Amino acid sequence: MFKKWLTLEVSVILFAAACTVFQSCNSKESAKNKEEIASIQKEPETPRKKLPQEFKEYWYSGTAEITSYELEQARYGELRTGKAVMIYVTEPFEKDKQIKADNPSPNNVPVLKLNASKKYLTGIYPYSIMTSSFYPVYDNQHALKVTFSAQEWCGHVYAQINNKEEFQVTSHSYFESEGDQEFNLKKTILENELWNKLKISPENLPQGKLQIVPSLEFIRLRHKELKAYDAEATLTNSEGLYTYEIKYPELERTLSITFQNSFPYSIEGWTETMKSGFGPDAQALKSTARKIKSINTPYWQQNANKDIYLRDSLGL
Repeated sequence: MFKKWLTLEVSVILFAAACTVFQSCNSKESAKNKEEIASIQKEPETPRKKLPQEFKEYWYSGTAEITSYELEQARYGELRTGKAVMIYVTEPFEKDKQIKADNPSPNNVPVLKLNASKKYLTGIYPYSIMTSSFYPVYDNQHALKVTFSAQEWCGHVYAQINNKEEFQVTSHSYFESEGDQEFNLKKTILENELWNKLKISPENLPQGKLQIVPSLEFIRLRHKELKAYDAEATLTNSEGLYTYEIKYPELERTLSITFQNSFPYSIEGWTETMKSGFGPDAQALKSTARKIKSINTPYWQQNANKDIYLRDSLGL
């Protein structure tokens, strides 16, 4: 009887020990899984780059950099003349709400914002396009937000990318096949953010064979799937100018940006070669932009009638 009781007690003890070990292992495995999931969801943070004094003096002087361009834009199989304007300015960005901050906060991220606009005519009706990208001045993570809108007489379209655990995409269109969409993308290089990056640290622009999400303007106007595509990027330096070129073989598209190789890296112009028009009659055309004038001014304070002359100085 004593032996049976002892055997039973030992069995219970061994069972309890096994459960403890199992629970401990299970707990460790669960913690490990959570860490792995967190590492996937959280964008790796690289050290903040130290801002050079010339950067601080230029970008925190209370003005914005405004540059105008003569534009030849391919649309519907023809080249259209128009104007483009690029406005770069620094501002505080509320990371959680994904919006320009109204008040100082430890949660604010200093960004270099680009508002890029294009206006041109397609026959009787006009096109008005604007893209905004918000990129950390420390050049240590992807753009925090990118937005795009286009207005013309057929209707308007809007798209937005928010940098969260993944890229959160919202898109609206008057086309039934595109309609209202919400989905996520894995984080990778955004073409739109490269226009900000080249103003901060052009020597660190990504090069080689890459995966890049093309500009929202291209995706929406060409009705392509919003995703990363295979691309090849190169940076060359010649006669005081950088040329950054991105080729997308699948899309039959090449973007080439020319800018000064010294601070503040003024963008002199760009070309974009791709098929224009739709169907079998689509042909490759080259859109071009050539710099007219660049000024630094607090444009948000210059909204009176007496300030209209400033548009003349930009050739607009």
